[in-house]
Amino acid sequence: MIHALQTLLLVIFPVLVIVAALRDATSYTIPNWIPLSLVAAFPIAAVALGMPLHDIGMQAAVGVAALAVGMGMYAARWIGGGDAKLFAAAALWIGWPATMTFLGMTGIAGGALAVSLLGLRSAMVRPYMPSGPAWFARLVEPGQNVPYGVAIAIGALVAFPTSALIAHG
Repeated sequence: MIHALQTLLLVIFPVLVIVAALRDATSYTIPNWIPLSLVAAFPIAAVALGMPLHDIGMQAAVGVAALAVGMGMYAARWIGGGDAKLFAAAALWIGWPATMTFLGMTGIAGGALAVSLLGLRSAMVRPYMPSGPAWFARLVEPGQNVPYGVAIAIGALVAFPTSALIAHG
């Protein structure tokens, strides 16, 4: 029963970052309940997995640092507010040293996403794009933003298996 509960708690993270990515791709918004749920579930998961208090503190420090960086990126208008909150909540779960993988993979995924969207939004490709749902038409519309929550989710999912939380699970 304990292992089932631990597994269930560990599934919360990937499910919520995938939901955030899908919401960002389809609506350019990440609802506040997603990062708030991640932050609220983290201490429960950490305690249930037997993570030592000093490790929980280190995870929290990484999350606070990520929030400061995310707020800076938001202030510079590089990412949206929901992206900044998701970035911080994901960093809380991932912790140190897996944060380096998270940052690197998020950057690579963000670059690939931006280049892909530029290609889809180009005058040469756009006439051949199939019609689809309104969210897809908005996604490939020239001049639209990049739903960076998708890149954050990819980076988080790649880094999560190497996180300190998983090591304690």
